[in-house]
Amino acid sequence: MDTKSILITGCSSGIGLCTAKRLKQDGYRVFATARKQQDVDMLAEQGFESFLLDYANSNSIQDCVQKVLAATGGTLYALFNNGAYGQPGAVEDLTRQVLHEQFENNFFGWHELTNLVIPVMRKQGYGRIIQNSSILGLVAMPMRGAYNASKYAIEGLNDTLRLELHGSHIFVSMIEPGPIESQFRANAALYFKKNIDTNNSPFKDRYTQLLNKLETQGPVVPFTLPADSVYKKVTRILTAKKPKAHYYVTFPTYLFGYLKRLLPTQVLDFLLGKV
Repeated sequence: MDTKSILITGCSSGIGLCTAKRLKQDGYRVFATARKQQDVDMLAEQGFESFLLDYANSNSIQDCVQKVLAATGGTLYALFNNGAYGQPGAVEDLTRQVLHEQFENNFFGWHELTNLVIPVMRKQGYGRIIQNSSILGLVAMPMRGAYNASKYAIEGLNDTLRLELHGSHIFVSMIEPGPIESQFRANAALYFKKNIDTNNSPFKDRYTQLLNKLETQGPVVPFTLPADSVYKKVTRILTAKKPKAHYYVTFPTYLFGYLKRLLPTQVLDFLLGKV
């Protein structure tokens, strides 16, 4: 039984890169992907078997899976859907196209890739599917509507998939990190500037504060953890006889996961509006 091959997306930096490096050190055969060729080249220089994978491009997804399966002889133990970005902005300032692009990268691409590897796992009789969600897949926060929606969607899809794969020995797990050290804020700032018309928004003043926060170097949120903390959850999922459905990472995720079950909506909304 092959229990050492894993396909990881979004390995150019942050969680994906850290997890790929650590798992490679642990002896896993890591297929590390990125959506830009320069990042694929960087990963190859570091000794990874690396392929181009752009969630917004079906041909890219299909080509990557074919190359991975050709390299393994048609098997794959695990898939870690990790690559994503956050589109900041108030809901009323999000155009249909901007929201569509968020879902192409954070939801539709994940779904397509997952559906390509499930038949492989069914045939071999085992597998692990790991989805990297977010605290924002559990609770909503202002100015994060696009990202919130994509993560809420992947949570629902993943819960359904887990029920449908029951008894197949293909285990489906969701990781829900809170603030993690990565390039996430810097990338979000780029998408904010690209897609949000701040001058004609009723949130113009709040956007100034938001952009300053996004462009601040280093951790700006309490309880921020290194990317290594997500790797630790991934390796637990890979090695557990029966992995759990959900794995929280960082204190805020534990806190708000608990408060969502405990508090009335009005009180929770007040707290989230202050975060």
